Amino acid sequence: MTKIRFQSLQVRLAVRLAILYIVATAMAVGVLIYQAYDTAGTLHDRDLNLRAADLARYISADSGQGPHLDLPSSLAAVYQPGSSADIFALRSADGRIIAASPAAFGDVVRSWPAATDDASYFHLKQFGAEQQDYYGLSIALDTSAGPVSISIARAAGADVLIKSLLREFVLDLLWIIPLFVVATLVIGVFAIRGGLRPVRDASRMAATVGPSTTSIRLPTDNLPSEIRPLVAAVNSAFDRLEQGFSMQRDFTANAAHELRTPLTIITGALDSMHGNGELTKLKHDVARMNRLVEQLLRVARLDAVALDVSGTVDLNEIAAGAVAAMAPFALGQQRTIAFAGPGEPVRVRGNSHAIEDVIRNLIENAIAHAPPRTEVSVAVKRSGSVSVVDRGPGVPPDRREVIFERFWRGKGFASVGAGLGLAIVKGIVDAHGGSIQVDTAREGGAAFAISFPLADDGVPPPGGAASFAHRRAGLMLRSL
Repeated sequence: MTKIRFQSLQVRLAVRLAILYIVATAMAVGVLIYQAYDTAGTLHDRDLNLRAADLARYISADSGQGPHLDLPSSLAAVYQPGSSADIFALRSADGRIIAASPAAFGDVVRSWPAATDDASYFHLKQFGAEQQDYYGLSIALDTSAGPVSISIARAAGADVLIKSLLREFVLDLLWIIPLFVVATLVIGVFAIRGGLRPVRDASRMAATVGPSTTSIRLPTDNLPSEIRPLVAAVNSAFDRLEQGFSMQRDFTANAAHELRTPLTIITGALDSMHGNGELTKLKHDVARMNRLVEQLLRVARLDAVALDVSGTVDLNEIAAGAVAAMAPFALGQQRTIAFAGPGEPVRVRGNSHAIEDVIRNLIENAIAHAPPRTEVSVAVKRSGSVSVVDRGPGVPPDRREVIFERFWRGKGFASVGAGLGLAIVKGIVDAHGGSIQVDTAREGGAAFAISFPLADDGVPPPGGAASFAHRRAGLMLRSL
């Protein structure tokens, strides 16, 4: 089942889209986190640069004592040793310490090389009485007393708030991003389903193409450009198939039509002749050829012309008429026909002539296989079904599907047919949207049951009064 699911184009696209979303989201999250921490570091460096520039503004020159730092009281309180996380040291151009907070930091900076216009960064480990780590920079700035090297640093724990905000940002990403991925994936799946809807519609239409519907072509509108060449190729294949079916039907119909005239002439000539048993055998062979030609014409018409099955007909009347028409033939074959039907019309949706052909074919088939002096039963039910039962050898279960194939003939019994009668029956029943079943009768023969869709519009079929006459004629045949 899993293998079949992954053969679906929709599932494959959804899986690949999910992988793409996950990879892209992971990369985006990584970039966001990197940018957030990089921005935090940049803000830290910028803040140190601003503090260095702030200190540079308060350096003044004294002719007697040289450069000195004169901080206002509010700013001096910020840099008081022990009360601030910030430390600084100022050096003159000659390397002399102008000011430092704390003084120990000035002793450390004293040995460093002079700073330049480009800031250089440093890291003090375990500095001071509290053994803290400090991160800072050294830069040379112009002041009123000349160029001064300023080194300023901040304790590592001073940016706890920023790191806390960054940690909260990362945690929010960890639960927001999966929800975003799931929501995006669901939207993507629905978008894929909508995009593949024309393909599914074309697939459903392709499934309806068959020997009787070769004129159907798949639509190319609204199809993806990648699928359109495939659909165009399939339509071209359907064109070739329709042409082949048309040629085959035309050949069958033309051949059968051309054979009818000479066979009619031969039949008439044979009927006027008197002879021995060889002539009887010849008449039998010609009759068989006539039957084959008639069946070929029926098959050609069934394939070439779509049946109009939209009418409402009385199944009871049609079956009774078929029984009455076949009664003389049955009596000539030393068989009888019994007909049973409800006392009211059974209205079904279909073509009366085609349904009559079905019933007559089944009756003829039953007469051919029933033993002499036995009865063929025809029954109509209110559910829209007709059953034809004989007392012959029946149909083995393994042959109940193949008997409806064209030109299939069972072995072990003689038949004048060509194997087309039941194929015609199956084609007409399928065209009506009905069903046909073969079973074993209670007395050992074959029981064929066909059903047609019931009419639901309440329109009475034509010729309803004649149906009772047909039924009465059929019932009278049973007593013969």
